[in-house]
Amino acid sequence: MKLVILDRDGTINSDSDEFVKTPEEWMPLPGALEAIARLNHAGWHVVIASNQSGLGRGLFDVASLNAMHAKMHKMLAALGGRVDAVFYCPHSPEESCNCRKPLSGLFEQIGARFGVPLFGVPTAGDSARDLQAGAAAGCEPHLVLTGKSAPFRDGGQPEGLPVGTVLHKDLSAFVDYIIERGVRPLQVAI
Repeated sequence: MKLVILDRDGTINSDSDEFVKTPEEWMPLPGALEAIARLNHAGWHVVIASNQSGLGRGLFDVASLNAMHAKMHKMLAALGGRVDAVFYCPHSPEESCNCRKPLSGLFEQIGARFGVPLFGVPTAGDSARDLQAGAAAGCEPHLVLTGKSAPFRDGGQPEGLPVGTVLHKDLSAFVDYIIERGVRPLQVAI
């Protein structure tokens, strides 16, 4: 199975320090949905792993989150794309769960649900904690320089990135890299 795991806010859609709370606030980043559709057309399954602490903080409810995802699915379908599943952590940081990134619980749930080992599965996100979670589960880390990492487009990188993290301008550049490379995992010198 060709599987890619993506972060949501700041990777697929615009992020907000005030949280994305409604379907109206959920806006895809330029080219992101088209990139997911290109992955699908190349035979890749796409799954989202996202911290949604706005639920635990009482800023929005599950119905609102489902409406945001319905909007995303509808927009993707119009482009011939899809997301196979959305896994999210609903907890606030104070709840000390194991599914909140940078811990690997969401990734472990994805591996169990799809019945696949995650070693070498590409994961992309806009923050070190996204990639730390994926790397802890064996995934291959890719940082997109959008969302929280947009300030690093002119150089540098966030602290705490896992060894072997590959940087990409945006989700579209990540997808170009993955499709061009095919299913061969990244070879990292240790």
